[in-house]
Amino acid sequence: MEVNDIDLSVNLCGVTLQNPVIPASGCFGFGYEMNQFYPVDILGSISLKGTTLSPRFGNPLPRVAECNSGLINSVGLQNPGIDAVIAKELPRLREIFHQPIIANISGFSIDEYLECCSKITKQPQVEFIELNVSCPNVHGGGMSFGTDPEVLGQLVKEVKKVCTLPLIVKLTPNVTDIVKMAKSCVDNGADGLCLINTLLGMRIDIKTRKPVIANVMGGFSGPAIFPVALRMVYQVRQAFPNLPIIGCGGVSSASDVVEMIMAGANAVEIGSANLRNPYACEEIVYELPSLLRKLNVTSIKELVS
Repeated sequence: MEVNDIDLSVNLCGVTLQNPVIPASGCFGFGYEMNQFYPVDILGSISLKGTTLSPRFGNPLPRVAECNSGLINSVGLQNPGIDAVIAKELPRLREIFHQPIIANISGFSIDEYLECCSKITKQPQVEFIELNVSCPNVHGGGMSFGTDPEVLGQLVKEVKKVCTLPLIVKLTPNVTDIVKMAKSCVDNGADGLCLINTLLGMRIDIKTRKPVIANVMGGFSGPAIFPVALRMVYQVRQAFPNLPIIGCGGVSSASDVVEMIMAGANAVEIGSANLRNPYACEEIVYELPSLLRKLNVTSIKELVS
């Protein structure tokens, strides 16, 4: 078996990706910035930086705190807003990237989500919408959309009405029952799920006795959360055998990608590994064929549960 004989292509919501490797939203900019390191067209897809209705400067500094086997961030969805993304970022990426694009959409009310999704779904450069439901619901007391199954279901149902593209909901792990949240999405029309977003964490500077991050708490990501993400992908796959799933959370190697697929993921997002090593996704793409050959499989689809 030759390395070139290995088929890395996967199917996600009816769309073929040349391989399962997808840089996660927030860790890869708008994609074209990374083309200075390697040709990003080798990737299966790219999930764009989280986009909101209006431009956002983000949270106050400092925004990042290092941890053992990970990091905490509270960037605060810094982005130029949906109109600028459509007018400038998407065309610029499409000049050098010819694979399917995932638009990651965030909002602080259902109306914001609806306006963003109705605009982005009309763009020919975009093949998927990834709904970030970890934002605080400003009309619901500040609780994250993704932690209340009824509110989450209502959001997905309304967005699905204006969304003509495959709708993938990126779930927060900060819940007691991930399957219950997944069911709420599926019952209200979600085409797929991405599992998981960051855990919630914090660090304290023992010299100043104050939190390291200005916002006190932030999203904890990195290798330390991989077992949690893997467990949640597995649980949701057992509950929904045919549901398209993107595995995400702590993935940093080709073996992690294989493990995610074995747990039930159809494709895999790589997040904070890109911040530590800008070549992370490239290395994974090139290491996968050799690893699959060692596992005696000719197609990565053979690993899908």
